[in-house]
Amino acid sequence: MMRDQVKDSACPAKSENTMKQDTHPQYNEVSVTCSCGNEFKTNSTLGNTELHIESCSDCHPFYTGKQRIVDTAGRVDKFNKRYQR
Repeated sequence: MMRDQVKDSACPAKSENTMKQDTHPQYNEVSVTCSCGNEFKTNSTLGNTELHIESCSDCHPFYTGKQRIVDTAGRVDKFNKRYQR
């Protein structure tokens, strides 16, 4: 009998609504403009309808393949020479 009382008191009643209402932010369409001129639309919880960014996948060196390796004191050359690349 004691076990049933503890179990019932630890669980919320099934008829009760235990989920909080209205906790999720609004999810709206946003127009994104890059400094390079590229424009695209995406969804965001941002309150504005426009977003201005500095770099995107069209102009960022990592995505365009124009990434440069900064060689300080010939470390890249030493590595390549050591492992004969």
